[in-house]
This record gives sequence, C-alpha cells and structure tokens, in this order.
Amino acid sequence: MVGKVSGKTARISNMVIIYALLILFGLLCLFPFYMLFVNATRSTLQIQSSISFLPSRYFFENYNSLAENGLNVFSAFLNSFVIAVASTFLSVYVSALTAFAFHAYRFKGSNLLYAILLATIMIPGQLGLIGFYQLMLELQWLDSYLPLILPSMASATTVFFMRQYFSSTLSVDIIEAARIDGSPEFLTFNLIVLPISVPALATVAIGAFVGSWNNYLMPFLLLVDETKYTMPMIVQMLKTNIYATNLGAIYAGLFITVLPLIVVYLFCSKFIIGGVNLGGVKE
Repeated sequence: MVGKVSGKTARISNMVIIYALLILFGLLCLFPFYMLFVNATRSTLQIQSSISFLPSRYFFENYNSLAENGLNVFSAFLNSFVIAVASTFLSVYVSALTAFAFHAYRFKGSNLLYAILLATIMIPGQLGLIGFYQLMLELQWLDSYLPLILPSMASATTVFFMRQYFSSTLSVDIIEAARIDGSPEFLTFNLIVLPISVPALATVAIGAFVGSWNNYLMPFLLLVDETKYTMPMIVQMLKTNIYATNLGAIYAGLFITVLPLIVVYLFCSKFIIGGVNLGGVKE
C-alpha cells in the first residue's frame, strides 16, 4: 500500500515538473512578442532610458508618427493581407487537388511526373528571378499583385506534404464508394476529401500565409507604386534615417507586421491539435 502511494506521489511530482517546464518554455517563447508589444506602446525617450515590462500609452502616437512621415501602414497592411489570403487559398487548394490526383489516380508516368515535381524543390527560387521578371514584363503584369498571387499555385512542397497525408489517412475505398454512388470527382474532393484533410490543410495554410506575408524580394522587384507596397517593404523603410531615431514608431510598425501571423497561428493551431488527437485515437 505504501509503495502504491509513493508511486502515485512520484508520478504527480513528475507531472508537476513537466507542466512547470512547459509553462516556463511557453513563457520564454512568448516573452519577445510581449516585449515587442510593450515597446510599441512606449515613447522613444522611455525606450532609451530604461527597460519596462508594463505597457505605456504612446501606441497611437507612434502609429501617427508613421503616417505623418508618409508611411501608410494601413494600406500596406491591407495589401499584404489581400496577397497573403489569396495566395494561401490558391496554394492550399490547388496543391491539395494535385496531391489528390497523384493519390487517387494511377496513370502511366505518374511516378516520373511526381519525381520531377519533387526535384523542383531542390532548385533555389532565386535562380529564376531574371526569367520570371522578363516573363512578367512581357505579360505586362509588373506593378500588380498577379505575379505575387498566381505563382503560389505551383507549390511542390505543399503537394508533397498533402500526398503524404493522403497516403496515411485517406483510403482509396472511400473515393471508390463515392464514385459508385455517382459523385463527380470535384464534388468528392470538395465535400469528402477536404473535410478529412482539415488538420493538414491548416498546417500548410500557416506556412503559406507566413511565407507570403513575409515575402520581401518579389514585391520589391515587381511593385513600383508606393500605394501597393506590402508590410515587409514598409518595415524595410523603417530603417531609413527618417525613422531611425523614432524607436517607438519602429516597434509599432514591427508589432503591426507580426500581429496577423500570431492571429493566423492561433486560429489554425486548434485544427492541427485536433488532427493530432484524432490520429492518436485507436478504435
């Protein structure tokens, strides 16, 4: 009896230690974001004079100082949001559809085609910048959002991830049963395959959204009109001499840039956790 009690006490002690460490590591991960928020609410004099862990009252003053110097943060935020949402949707949907085709259909040369698709992952995207720029110039797509959105459909990494997910979770018998019932292929994909794949879709959506939101090189090469600038381009402008001495404005711009990424992750993380829990249940 004493042994059982001591064993239970030891397990409880181990769980307390584990949870304490997890909480500690979680706080350490969140601490930089919290300090970014705190500094965004402080003035330049306060930031230079001392360190504070409590927010101040200068956030709107910092934001207004950006607008007063000709930096339209709201417009850049809206531009980045439109580009990120559109490119994420196309990347996730088209890549999932492509992965579904590789998984559900067996045709001659499919393995070779899939191998070629995977080989493109090893080619750095910077190698095709000159050719891509010339193509956009011929299509007269420069200074528009089309070159930043449409190429996202060709995401070999997302196709690879989704096909691996389909191979482990999506049985071909389900697809065959839908075909026997007379369901069209697109209807099967939209109403059966996509709901099953929500955890994987949420995972790749986070990566696609973050990648599109943080993309700086392509907008810098293609966009000329300042009203079409994205948030990474605005953040780069914060390093100029106009804003170099206004630390509060710099932190405010950085905080606005990071905020959507945190919101997207918090929204999609529950689907990822739900998928992990679902995969861990055995019948």
